[in-house]
Amino acid sequence: MYEPVFEKILIANRGEIALRVIRACREMGIQTVAVYSQADENALHVRFADEAVCIGPPQATLSYLHQPSVLTAAEITGADAVHPGYGFLAENAQFAHAVRAMGKVFIGPSVEHLHMFGDKLSAKEAARKAGLPLLEGSPGAIDDIEKAVRAANTAGYPVMLKAAAGGGGKGMRVIEDEATLRRVFAIAQAESKAAFGSSEVFIERYLRRPRHVEVQVAGDGRGGGVYVGTRDCSLQRRHQKIIEEAPAPGLSAKLESEIQESASRLVRTVNYQTVATVEFLVEDDAFFFLEVNPRIQVEHPVTEEVTGVDLICEQIRLAAGCDLTIDQTRVRPRGHSIEVRVNAEHPKTFLPSPGRVTGYHEPGGPGVRVDSAIHEHAMVQPYYDSLTAKLIVHGRDREHARRRMINAIDEFIVEGIHTTLPLQRDLLESEEFKQVKFWTRFVDEWVKDDDA
Repeated sequence: MYEPVFEKILIANRGEIALRVIRACREMGIQTVAVYSQADENALHVRFADEAVCIGPPQATLSYLHQPSVLTAAEITGADAVHPGYGFLAENAQFAHAVRAMGKVFIGPSVEHLHMFGDKLSAKEAARKAGLPLLEGSPGAIDDIEKAVRAANTAGYPVMLKAAAGGGGKGMRVIEDEATLRRVFAIAQAESKAAFGSSEVFIERYLRRPRHVEVQVAGDGRGGGVYVGTRDCSLQRRHQKIIEEAPAPGLSAKLESEIQESASRLVRTVNYQTVATVEFLVEDDAFFFLEVNPRIQVEHPVTEEVTGVDLICEQIRLAAGCDLTIDQTRVRPRGHSIEVRVNAEHPKTFLPSPGRVTGYHEPGGPGVRVDSAIHEHAMVQPYYDSLTAKLIVHGRDREHARRRMINAIDEFIVEGIHTTLPLQRDLLESEEFKQVKFWTRFVDEWVKDDDA
């Protein structure tokens, strides 16, 4: 049982992650404050929090992303800490600084680490200093086309032209030859400036068929750090993950050990505090540092299911300055876990599908977990991310988990809106999934072939 390290936490988020934090706080004996937009007045996170404060109109920029409103809510309710969840303000260094300037605890990393890992170039430099393997490319930002050409020639085509401040799969271009690089370089700089406020771009060698493998880590801010297992998040649609699993399948024991040790070494080297995810690209028996997400991840439940570690509770404790409760020698995956993101999108066109849920039934049974923000008669709002629920299963091995997930999807009823569940069921039935013959762009190509 965890001790109550805070009296009251304001949750600066909505949806299923807000509910997940509320549940963790209840177990820890901590009071909670929900914030909500006018569109979310009847949302579940508002109902189940101890207090709730309306912070603005439906548009995220005027509510969940409006820092003065969120900070005022924390002040008037007497919250002594703020949990940002993921998305919205979770990686906003300015917001973290403002929370701490008010004398409250930001349940996340330091402002220094938010800056360090919020910029891909500074993140790469931290990884380099920690001895992590990096893809060949430019040593830093490139502001001149001739420098870009030289860097690309050194790395070898194809290359990826990336925005240094990009994220979420945005701000990236695959470049096959020098002529294309010369044509799009200035355009990429302008797009980066418009989208992220910075025109800094850099070049990396492009891997044609990599897998996306990540490591859950946690640090105490005093040089202590642990890894909590691997996850595979290769099944993505337009760079957005749709199926995740733990542990990452198909890795040799040696490769898995090297990836995990590299991730925890980075955490220890920079004295990182609280939880994070270190992401890698894996091709054959080689792995390369990709980025660090300095927050809790959408897919954290699969790690919880196979390790028994409550990552949200651990995150809250670490933010309070407590010691790590995770014993590295005892972190061993038990069985296998798979998660599918139930997005309110058409399964073929991927167009958003907001609207009222007219029928809803969650699957159940042994090894089945649903982290959901919706219910029958709930309104899926058009203003926010399309993620409505997460379906997570745990099995004795990967095949058992795969079959359990298919059965759970068959039991999951969501009427009135479209969801991505039919696509995810088809993927789970595919031979490529069964044999771990997929990569980060597999779904895009698979869907394209299916439509042909």
